Amino acid sequence: MEECYRVTQVHRDRYMVKNGTEELYCVLTGSLRYREEYPVVGDYVEITVNPYGDSLIRSILPRRTAFYRPDRGGHADGFAKNLQVQPLVANIDYVFIITSLNHDFSLNRIARYASMAAAGGAVPVAVLTKADQCPDVEEMEKKTAELSSQLRAAAVSAYTGFGLERLQEYFTPGTTIALLGSSGAGKSTLINTLAGREIMRTGGIREDDSKGRHTTTHREMIEINGVFFIDTPGLRELGMIAAEEGISGTFSDIADLISQCAFSDCTHGNEPGCAVRRALEDGSLTSERWKMYLRLERENRWNKITKNEMMMNMAMNRRKMKEQRKGR
Repeated sequence: MEECYRVTQVHRDRYMVKNGTEELYCVLTGSLRYREEYPVVGDYVEITVNPYGDSLIRSILPRRTAFYRPDRGGHADGFAKNLQVQPLVANIDYVFIITSLNHDFSLNRIARYASMAAAGGAVPVAVLTKADQCPDVEEMEKKTAELSSQLRAAAVSAYTGFGLERLQEYFTPGTTIALLGSSGAGKSTLINTLAGREIMRTGGIREDDSKGRHTTTHREMIEINGVFFIDTPGLRELGMIAAEEGISGTFSDIADLISQCAFSDCTHGNEPGCAVRRALEDGSLTSERWKMYLRLERENRWNKITKNEMMMNMAMNRRKMKEQRKGR
C-alpha cells in the first residue's frame, strides 16, 4: 500500500519521512536510482511502508517550488563534467537569506540567493542577523532592501530579541521556510531562539574574518508551532544557473532600462539610444549595481551554454556507442 509522506532528513542513502506524528526511515527503489531521481528535504513522496525494516520511496511528487544550485562533477569551471541544476530543498514558501551584519556581509551574495530563490518560485527574505553587533543597522537594512523590489529585509538579533517580531508575519501554520546562508551566519541560532530551546547545534565564528564553522552537517526540516523550518549547512559559494527570471526580477529596474534601449541587441556600449548608459550617466543607476547585474547575468549565461554543450556531447556519445553496438 502506497502512502504520501514528506521528507524531513536526508542521510546519504537513507531518508527520514514523516506523516503527522509517524516517522519512518526509507530507501529508494532501484528505478529511482537508475533514473538518478533523488528526493530532497521538503519533497512529498509516495512510499510503501515496511513494518520490518526500511520502507521504500517509490515516487517523488511534483515540486511546487524549489531552491536550486549548480552541481559540478569536476573540480573547477573548466573541468565541469556534469553541470546540472541540483535542488537543495523543495516545496518552500520563503527563503530566509541569513546574513550576519559583520565583516562577512555581502550584498552580492544576498543578490545571488534572492535571484535563485525567485527563480525557483519562493519569496526571498534577507534576515540580517547579529544586529546587536552592527553600529548602523538601519543603513545596512536599507542597502539590502534596495537590491530588489522583490526582496524583503529585516535586521534581527537572537541575542537581544531585537527585530524578531518582524518575522512573525511569515509564521503562518503550514508555511515552509528554508534558511540559507554562510556558515556562522546564525541559521541554527535563529531556529533555537524561535523554538525557545536548543534543538540545533551551534558554533562560533573566526574572529579574524567573521566566517563561521560548519555545525549543521545535513539538511533537516523542523516543525515549530505548525511552521516548517529547513535548516541547511552553510554554502561556501552559490553559482548561478537557470536563473534568468530570478535575475530579471531581482534587477527589475535594469530589465526595464534594457527594454527601453533603441536596439534590441544593444550591448550598452556606444550604441545611440542606450537607456542603460543614459541611466549610468545621470546617476539613476549606480555602476556598482550595474556591475553586480552583469556579473550574475554573465555567469548564468555561461553556465547555461556549458550545460547545453555537455548535454549535446553526452547525446553524441550515446549515439556513437549505440552505432558501435550495432556494428558488432
